[in-house]
Amino acid sequence: MRTRVLVLPLLCLFVSVFSLTSAQAQQDASSSAQADSDNVVEGTVASAGRDTLVVRTDDNQFHLFTYSGGVVRPKGLAAGARVRVTSGSPDENGTRAATSVAVITNAPDTRGTTDKGAQAAPVPEKVRDIEGDIRRESRRWRMGVRAGAAFDPELFMFGVQSQIGSIFHPRIQFRPNAEFAFGEVTDLIALNFEGVYRFSTANRRGNWTPYVGAGPAMIFIHQSYQSGRQISFGNFDYETGFNVLAGMQNRRGTFVELKTSLWSGPAPKLRVIFGYNF
Repeated sequence: MRTRVLVLPLLCLFVSVFSLTSAQAQQDASSSAQADSDNVVEGTVASAGRDTLVVRTDDNQFHLFTYSGGVVRPKGLAAGARVRVTSGSPDENGTRAATSVAVITNAPDTRGTTDKGAQAAPVPEKVRDIEGDIRRESRRWRMGVRAGAAFDPELFMFGVQSQIGSIFHPRIQFRPNAEFAFGEVTDLIALNFEGVYRFSTANRRGNWTPYVGAGPAMIFIHQSYQSGRQISFGNFDYETGFNVLAGMQNRRGTFVELKTSLWSGPAPKLRVIFGYNF
């Protein structure tokens, strides 16, 4: 009975995640029905990177773009070039996913000139911040830290993780992690080999993106009711488990997660985790 009560919050989060995904799908379908002519931007490239493009229009407005899957970045795409970009509707941060990019005029050669008017105008700080978040989130390898609480048994936990990907699919990432937990009578070391599915790709995420995941776990548990106990690795019992998890991750790297371990004997039935990916 106690196990069912502890797993209930995880099931509620799963329902919330799928409800949010359905709502996002309906919004995307509604947005795609808008005319493409409303989403064409022509202007001068202020910044061009592997994952992002910033265009300054003639009315001195800055537009931040990412690249949709399959979009080929044209030659000559550099600061100062004049381009025409076709894109989808903006997300909550004003970022658009470019479906095509065409260079109208190549960037002028400003080498050796001291004319500041020939240089590209500086990108606003707000746009720079969002651009930096997207680039950081698009990295194929990141390190992170985590901490939280486990229930049944009650433990305090902390750990480290690595985020690798995308692999096999733009929304799938491999996220192995190690967790160390201790409580009044229980100590635990868990090596988790988890994969997660993000409900949008890195370059199309809003501030928060839901995800679900699963994977095998190698769990080492030590339990003792004696006060002042001394712990050695020889005292740990080994359990093989399977983790199921759901969570939300911020574009800046912060995440919150609920996780349960199946078929793992005395391992915690529920873990509430907060963490950050650098």
